[in-house]
Amino acid sequence: MSGTINMTELREGGMQDLPAVSAIMQEAFDPRFGEAWTSAQCMGMLSLPGVWLVIASLGGIDSGFALARSTGVEAELLLLATRPATRRRGIAGALLRAVIAEARDRGVEEMHLEVRAGNEAVQLYRREGFDKVGERRNYYRGNTGQAFDAQTFARKLV
Repeated sequence: MSGTINMTELREGGMQDLPAVSAIMQEAFDPRFGEAWTSAQCMGMLSLPGVWLVIASLGGIDSGFALARSTGVEAELLLLATRPATRRRGIAGALLRAVIAEARDRGVEEMHLEVRAGNEAVQLYRREGFDKVGERRNYYRGNTGQAFDAQTFARKLV
């Protein structure tokens, strides 16, 4: 998987990209919401079958990533993040569409994701055809201990 969309380079990622993934998460996810994963969590997930990582670069700088997994005819977008300095340039949309395309190539029929209630990324997911299907109360725990709800979304791919 590689390509260019609006000057954004997309490529398949791997374990060697985990430092960049961690750095992007540090910038992208506010610790008060508890959405970021640890490096160990990312490494563990990436080592599992059916998991793939897409890296987006802008001007040669890793600017975003998407991590997803498929299990049979279903897939889940696990993480999607872009550096705040590169937002509003289509990177998140390009990553999401790349993940959807890869999922289709893997025979996936439906994709799922969850996002913190109130996260502006909901607009992107809705624009790309995802519908809210549920809610998980107090799912995320921020660094102050405050809990935040997660909304679950799904989209048919066939």
